Amino acid sequence: SDAASDTFFMRVHLADELGGGGALREKLAPVAQQFGFDWKLHDAAYRPRVLLMASKTGHCLNDLLFRYSSGLIHAEVVAVISNHEDFRALTEAHGIPYHWLPVDHSNRAEQEKALLAFIEEQAIDLVVLARYMQVLSPGLCRALRGRAINIHHSFLPSFKGAHPYAQAHARGVKLIGATAHFVTDDLDEGPIIEQDVSRVGHAQGVKEFTAIGRDVECVVLARAVEWFVQHRILLNGDRTVVFR
Repeated sequence: SDAASDTFFMRVHLADELGGGGALREKLAPVAQQFGFDWKLHDAAYRPRVLLMASKTGHCLNDLLFRYSSGLIHAEVVAVISNHEDFRALTEAHGIPYHWLPVDHSNRAEQEKALLAFIEEQAIDLVVLARYMQVLSPGLCRALRGRAINIHHSFLPSFKGAHPYAQAHARGVKLIGATAHFVTDDLDEGPIIEQDVSRVGHAQGVKEFTAIGRDVECVVLARAVEWFVQHRILLNGDRTVVFR
């Protein structure tokens, strides 16, 4: 229960003895209408279709591809899209199609149009920005609301922007972390799904901070992706409810 929004959240995982989701949905619909529920019914056997996106930093992409190939993510990774060619060999080694969509100031609108068309044509359920270092337009963010997750290499809301580890080092922090959040048109301000931290000390430099942080990023993003495909995340305004 969330007292602030006066809302009760519940997730139920059950065996359907009625012989199909349609029959269960038919029986639940009038109850939901009577009480004004906001509800969804998912088939747990369905593997959500996932699109991974990355740029030139590959640790999160590599980690997700390994987990997927090892059967640790209950999803179907449809493709990897990048604005660079760097990870084609890595992606195709896992038997996954790789699409190069270069982008700059002159073609951003066309590139995003092609990206959105691919997402719709392939019936993508989740877009994962695995260190995709491009700011999505407000229109694209709105089109992907609730189905795009980003990993930010910092423990938000502190140290936003492109160089959070350098900022953290300059401030002499003792904990660094990473944040997985839903994508919105407010940069790095989307509803937070998962966070984690690692302790650091004064003897470590920016390179050590970055190396430690990359490990945290991989774990945090993997958790967020797995929770999403298991339908464990519910939006609650600017926040999330996560059934772990």
